[in-house]
Amino acid sequence: MQLFDNKEKTKAIVLALQELINKNKVAELKFYKGKFALDMDIDSLRKRNVHFD
Repeated sequence: MQLFDNKEKTKAIVLALQELINKNKVAELKFYKGKFALDMDIDSLRKRNVHFD
């Protein structure tokens, strides 16, 4: 509660869980660092014909 400067226990718990989720997402992304060639530019991405159903 002190870390987030918050007096509500529920809100402090929610914020702590969100932070934990964010840290786990970053750790998962770091696993893929250097494994993909990302040399595409934004114009080529916009021109792709991708459909999601």
